[in-house]
Amino acid sequence: MDAIAERKHEKYDRLIAKAQQASPPKTAVVHPCDHNSLEGALDAARLRLMDPILVGPAGRIREVAAGLKLDISALPIVSTEHSHASAARAVELVREGKAEALMKGSLHTDELMSAVVKSDGGLRTSRRLSHCFIMDVPGHAEPLIITDAAINIVPTLADKVDILQNAIDLAHVLGFAEVRVAILSAVETVNPKIPSTIEAGALCKMADRGQITGAILDGPLAFDNAVSREAAAIKHITSPVAGRANVILVPDLEAGNMLAKSLSFLANADAAGIVLGARVPIILTSRADSVQARLASCAVASLVAVSRRADARKAAA
Repeated sequence: MDAIAERKHEKYDRLIAKAQQASPPKTAVVHPCDHNSLEGALDAARLRLMDPILVGPAGRIREVAAGLKLDISALPIVSTEHSHASAARAVELVREGKAEALMKGSLHTDELMSAVVKSDGGLRTSRRLSHCFIMDVPGHAEPLIITDAAINIVPTLADKVDILQNAIDLAHVLGFAEVRVAILSAVETVNPKIPSTIEAGALCKMADRGQITGAILDGPLAFDNAVSREAAAIKHITSPVAGRANVILVPDLEAGNMLAKSLSFLANADAAGIVLGARVPIILTSRADSVQARLASCAVASLVAVSRRADARKAAA
């Protein structure tokens, strides 16, 4: 990686500052019945990254708030009986136009996503849902988007088109001056014995034909060739992406999960996360996330929601 001396979290600080310039989106916080989820929502509200609507058992939410000495008297609570009902009601709030984003609380991801993807009454669009990690890697010049490491287990070539377009669109919302996508494999040449290299070549040609838009694509590339100019030069790879990638498409969920967690635990990177492809952005946080990563996830969702709000206004004009 580029040896750029900078204060840790500087990239996240810029995202948060950008998100604070707009009106915060109304965000349904789904089942915030533990310390992390409730306090995280309030922290984001204090920074004007969201306008929370707490969706869950009112008594339990107030009990958690009292135990933490948090004042939630000004926040609306939509009471539900249990976590499944919380997910269903939060989705309804979106469909009713009362929420512009969702944030996962203390329920299983599967519970929330099941309500989101329901064919009748869910939040599906023509795009496949996918997850993006927005990594703040110390010493690396730009935020690094890694996709998909949380939703699509073994994506097909068709799935990867949507996964890529979701990530590219996100990069534009975040203000990337140029979106440079590296399609990862273990090697940088097409090898018929390694399916991910064949799909990488196909995706690049699809971009040439306008089936994927808004970015420069190259692949297959090994991870070192994607992010290190020195490694790319040693292997004589001439490419506008090699060594300079700011979006990484991984072959499958296992590879993406390992890559993101390796950066987090060995390179001290933070990983903000968001699900795209639904009618609204969805904030998926983990109990292992740092406070800064949680806030950055909220900032990213806010920027996406604000962008969609602007697009809707243009369409209505």
